[in-house]
Amino acid sequence: MIQIQDTIVSFDVITKQFCCDLSKCHGACCVEGDAGAPVTPEEIAQIEELLPEIREMLSEPALKVIDEQGVAYSDPEGELVTSIVDGKDCVFTVHENGNCYCAIEKAFLEGRCRFRKPVSCHLYPIRVKKLGQFWGLNYDRWDVCRPAVIKGQRLGLPVYKCLKEPLIRRFGQEWYNELELTVQELEKQKII
Repeated sequence: MIQIQDTIVSFDVITKQFCCDLSKCHGACCVEGDAGAPVTPEEIAQIEELLPEIREMLSEPALKVIDEQGVAYSDPEGELVTSIVDGKDCVFTVHENGNCYCAIEKAFLEGRCRFRKPVSCHLYPIRVKKLGQFWGLNYDRWDVCRPAVIKGQRLGLPVYKCLKEPLIRRFGQEWYNELELTVQELEKQKII
């Protein structure tokens, strides 16, 4: 592990390869699992504000869940996560042409809102957890992402480079520059 400012970064984040391959996974991360995506109270407020903009994209079952419980809930560990439908699908999932997309991100890409999607989704497969005074960044391995691992290996694209944009969004450009310099130094010293 390496320390960058107030974060502890797992070596896997800098040594493992990853590149999303929607043509192979079809967005399974939006519909698999047993809980929604981690969100902050600030993100919940942003999502609630843009609900009128994305409501027409959401399924009837998703709208029913949102109307009854809201856009998020506390999971068994007490973490705030996006609401889910039938124990798996994120309420913001849009099914199109055999793929799953995020309604929030679709609205963002269409220029209809300024909020892209929860940062935990944007950062996946990196998971961020508070560790005392630090934030821990770990690479989360999940079978549904196997095509992304294969594509990342084919491209020789490390997780942190694949996720440059969301890492900068979450931790800032200065933090990312420091990460890159640290990785270069570790490579020079043949530590990684």
